[in-house]
This record gives sequence, C-alpha cells and structure tokens, in this order.
Amino acid sequence: MHPRKIAPTLVLLFATVIWPCFAQAEFPADTIQTSGGSLEITFIGHGSLIFKFAGRIIHVDPFEKQADYSTLPKADVVLITHDHYDHLDPPALEKIRTPDTVLIMTGNCADKMPDGIVMRNGENRRIANLPIEAVPAYNLFHRRANGEPYHPKGIGNGYLITFGDKRIYVAGDTENTPEMKGLKDIDLAFLPMNLPYTMTPEMVADAARAFKPKTLYPYHYGDTDTNRLLELLRDTPEVKVMIH
Repeated sequence: MHPRKIAPTLVLLFATVIWPCFAQAEFPADTIQTSGGSLEITFIGHGSLIFKFAGRIIHVDPFEKQADYSTLPKADVVLITHDHYDHLDPPALEKIRTPDTVLIMTGNCADKMPDGIVMRNGENRRIANLPIEAVPAYNLFHRRANGEPYHPKGIGNGYLITFGDKRIYVAGDTENTPEMKGLKDIDLAFLPMNLPYTMTPEMVADAARAFKPKTLYPYHYGDTDTNRLLELLRDTPEVKVMIH
C-alpha cells in the first residue's frame, strides 16, 4: 500500500494478512469490519479477487495465469464480469467449483458456460444471502482499430455486493460511465486502470470525485503508473486510495 494516502483511522480497519490455505504463493489481503463480521479481501492479481465473509468464499474473475487455483478455497459464489479469456477462464473455474457453487455471469458468458445464473445490467439478486447488483461496465472512449469499443455497452457487468453494512463495488472492465458516477454510499471500490482497455488514471480520478467511495483500490492496472492516481486525488481527502 502507499503510505501517503492511508489515514490513521483507516489503518485500524485494514490489515495485511496471508491466508494459510494459499499454499503456492503469498497473496496480499486486507480485512475490514462490517456489521456482519470481518470481510477478508484477497488480491490474486489482474482482475481476480477473493472475498471471505460469514463462512462463505466469493471469487471474482478467477484467472489461472494468476494463481494455481487448485490450492485456493473452493467457491460458494463466483462472479464473472464478462466473457474475455482473462475473466471467464474455464480451467480456473473447474478447480474452484463444487456442485453447490453458484456461478453469476453475463449473458454472453452463458454461451460458453451454460450452467450459471445470468444477471443483466441493473438487475438485483440475493445470492448466498448477499445482495448483489449488476452495474453496467463498458467503454466510452477506448476502441479497437475497427472502431468497436473494447467492451461494448450492455455486455459486461460490474458487481455491487453488500457485506453486512458495507457496500463493495467491483467495476469489471469499464470506463467512468454515467452509471458508475451515479453510484451512492460506496464503502470500497475496485476500479480498473488497464490501458488501453479500461480507464486512464484521469478517468479513475474523475469517477472517484463523482461517486466518492470511502476507499478506492485501483486494480487490474497492468503497467499503468498508480502514482499518477495518487497525485490526481491528493486534494480529495474523502477518498482514501489503497494500492497493492
């Protein structure tokens, strides 16, 4: 994490831990307290995350190139943001799924992985006793050479998950869309900064100033300079930037 943006009160809420069951590598993890108990957030890399809450394991976009998923906890829920190979990865899914695992995904993922639950943009569900909302994830600016957005509107999801009294937003592959900027009462946001496919640091800062998550993690940022984001949000003390 970057020490310049961590408030003293925040240090009491976040602690770096290592899950002992992660045998093949040490992954950074933070713990926050919610009204329903501790929420452990483990950063696998790329767009892959794991949430542990109330005895349940929630994987986000498991990607085998980031970890040996045979050593990681089995999933109660898996959230897939879209069908690109680095987010919908069948070999990784095979290693963490059980007969009881609930797979949440987008419509175009269902063409490749037909045994999951499709959530459309804007849909709300309660999965494993967790309120989950699908937030649109798409490009406004960055496009392929043929003019098509890397992530067209209506195809990808971000997910807003409520753990106890904490609202956690995992944006998926997206830019600073109106739907993102209109979010309210977000305790922690994961915003992508992987160029040229998602947001520049300027776009992330623009979004953060608009919906003001209490804590912001840039994630899925590849080689993008995270120090630029710290500079852009230096004068926005209400948003605490945390970097792994």
